[in-house]
Amino acid sequence: MTPEQEKEEKKKEEKEDQEEQQVLVLDAMKRYRNGEIWDFEDDMAVSDGHGGGGGDGGENGVLLGLDGGTTSTVCICLPMIPSFSHSQLQSLPILARAVAGCSNHNSVGEIAARETLEQVMADALSKCGSKRSSVRAVCLAVSGVNHPTDQQRILNWLRDIFPSHVKLYVRNDAVAALASGTMGRLHGCVLIAGTGTIAYGFTEDGKEARAAGAGPVLGDWGSGYGIAAQALTAVVKAHDGRGPSTRLTNSILQALGLSSAEELIGWTYADPSWARIAALVPLVVSCAEAGDEVANKILLESVQELASSVKAVVERLGLSGQDGKDSFPLVMVGGVLEANRRWDIGKEVVNCISKYFPRVLPIRPKVEPAVGAAWLAWNFFMKEYYS
Repeated sequence: MTPEQEKEEKKKEEKEDQEEQQVLVLDAMKRYRNGEIWDFEDDMAVSDGHGGGGGDGGENGVLLGLDGGTTSTVCICLPMIPSFSHSQLQSLPILARAVAGCSNHNSVGEIAARETLEQVMADALSKCGSKRSSVRAVCLAVSGVNHPTDQQRILNWLRDIFPSHVKLYVRNDAVAALASGTMGRLHGCVLIAGTGTIAYGFTEDGKEARAAGAGPVLGDWGSGYGIAAQALTAVVKAHDGRGPSTRLTNSILQALGLSSAEELIGWTYADPSWARIAALVPLVVSCAEAGDEVANKILLESVQELASSVKAVVERLGLSGQDGKDSFPLVMVGGVLEANRRWDIGKEVVNCISKYFPRVLPIRPKVEPAVGAAWLAWNFFMKEYYS
């Protein structure tokens, strides 16, 4: 098979996958609107009290942790075992994992976001043979939760779904990402750089601060979307004669199957979804690794933007102490920060931050943020339980 045929075959497979995913999403939305999303509970044996049956974690019930982002939403179901200590959290088995699409209400609207969140929770519970009555606590960490009014609106909606005994917690998705690197403890700073970006921090006494995370319209530079959008702009500028020539032109046009920069404008606005644009980041990294000055400048600027977000949070919370020499965890999450290329954005960000805070402790979590959300649910529940 020639490279051109392989490229066409890959495009065909990607299109089929997208169509299949769209069918699943439409089917889920249909069942949601018809009130069928929880019908699986009617087919399960009736449990006594708040306990569950089958694979739901036994009489102690289960916990749900959700990580809802701009690209996807993941729900993890863990058994609730009160006798476990905090140090044993990592040994809790994952009973079920469910995945759905975007649940950021700023991106897809509130109705679609709610449908996605409820569907993914129902899917997780169905997979592990649990009912809503078996749930002890839910921690929903979703992007777009930027104000107490956002939290309260989602809490009211969750309260309509779950029985009154279920403890409910709603936070920004950055909180779950932090918890995934600190075993559910809210202390330190997290830097997320995926489709979007945000820096979020907590002190041990509960103070919190954030920087960036305002979305692409307000300049999420350093994020996957920001990097890719700058690359697209560079291609258009080069075509117009307003900017230097760049490898990005041929690389991006070839990857998208376009013949000219003029066609790029139509491609961009045909579906300007954040994740679709951000998917071009690997091309920018490849061009930078090949010596393209324009691509290299874009990545260097993204490093400075990401580092400045962390610096702002650390200084506002005093995480490094008065002399700037105290240690603190910096949890790093997101595809932009993954250390799998020679041009390692995450490594460069750490190098930049270390100049300001020599005792920063970078952490790359071994579990996904949804697990961190479930650990948070456990910690929140146990704190209330013993108080």
